[in-house]
Amino acid sequence: MVQYDFLDESFGALADPTRRGILRHLGQGPASVSELAERFEMTLTGIKKHIHLLEGAGMVVTEKRGRVRYCRLGANVFDRELAWMQEHRRMVEARMDRLGEFLERTEHDQ
Repeated sequence: MVQYDFLDESFGALADPTRRGILRHLGQGPASVSELAERFEMTLTGIKKHIHLLEGAGMVVTEKRGRVRYCRLGANVFDRELAWMQEHRRMVEARMDRLGEFLERTEHDQ
């Protein structure tokens, strides 16, 4: 059976509006932790907790240059999540197709 443990971290990270805002902001380009803290009116400690969760989910990558830590979006952000959603969409569509075929057969039998 295929494991989807990463989804817990991914959807947990996306559950918070601040973290979604951070991802939206980083979609425009890299930013320092200090810039993000200022943008979201948070303490450095608070923003670091959000970044840590996003980093754990593979959505954000951080890099220290000198005394400054920069954040950017991960290389393949949402690829795994999108693949999971597409797989489930195909499964649901196949079930709906089978249901439609069944209903057509039973309608003709009456």
